[in-house]
Amino acid sequence: MTDNRSDSRARVTLGTSDLAVFPLSLGGNVFGWTADEAQSFAVLDAFAAGGGNFVDTADVYSAWVPGNTGGESETIIGNWLRSRGNRDEIVVATKVGAHPDSTGLRAHTVKAATEESLRRLGIERIDLLYTHRDDTDTPVEEFIGALDELVKEGKVREIAASNISAERLTESLAFSEREGLAKYIAVQPHYNLVSRSTYEGPLADVVAEHGLSALPYFALASGFLTGKYRPGGAGVDSARAQGAGRYLEEPRGPKVLEALDSVAAEHGVELATVALAWLASRPTVAAPIASARTVEQLPPLLAAAGLRLAPAELALLDEASA
Repeated sequence: MTDNRSDSRARVTLGTSDLAVFPLSLGGNVFGWTADEAQSFAVLDAFAAGGGNFVDTADVYSAWVPGNTGGESETIIGNWLRSRGNRDEIVVATKVGAHPDSTGLRAHTVKAATEESLRRLGIERIDLLYTHRDDTDTPVEEFIGALDELVKEGKVREIAASNISAERLTESLAFSEREGLAKYIAVQPHYNLVSRSTYEGPLADVVAEHGLSALPYFALASGFLTGKYRPGGAGVDSARAQGAGRYLEEPRGPKVLEALDSVAAEHGVELATVALAWLASRPTVAAPIASARTVEQLPPLLAAAGLRLAPAELALLDEASA
């Protein structure tokens, strides 16, 4: 993984591929959920204007919303690409395997779900296609074979895995290598300052050993690492408030906020900027994923691409989050 981040237009290369992306990926999970199409377009426009070119979504976004069926986020992103005429400038990542109508990683499911994603996105090729979660009932030979066919057909550029164990990732990579098939270039793990064990250890070791890139989701712990949630503080009007608030009940949560406060004050930036910069500094991490429901929430996320933390600041955050 090369790293040439020096300004707002900097790019990092994912794994062994030639995909060059902004060192922050814009999460599309809110599109069609807490952000309607107009709001989503505004956020996407601001992200692109700020140098961003990497958008992450999934076919299941946002099936959990009453009245939605899944695919809403992909549809909005597709409408935006078409209306702005900027398809060649944007690296589009999506995931299959968790949609209510296309669950699992059997070969026919992967292929059918990918066709639906292509249709909703209105594009001919997905830049980065993830298996959304592992399906241990399906042999790696079956889903890697299906993904390889999609790559050979020109429908997918590169493949990646989300929510996969170190063992299954190793098995998948070994099969791809042995058979000369498409190979995972990245993983998308749950990873942030208050959730380190979900990535660090065996999984991170496999990623490093094989030269893959990590693109962490929940990079801001459902908003907790923005500093909006404080001990004894007022409630926050957010669809994620309950999930984020639980970190206050753990000893590590308040310690991390205190450390973030200190580093953020030193740099004159928001807590979210520091939390993302810490994540981007971690070995193997290429581009943390963070979402913005409004344009106003975007600047602290974009600012992380240009923030370099001093060794002492990294050590402070490491200790607080240990």
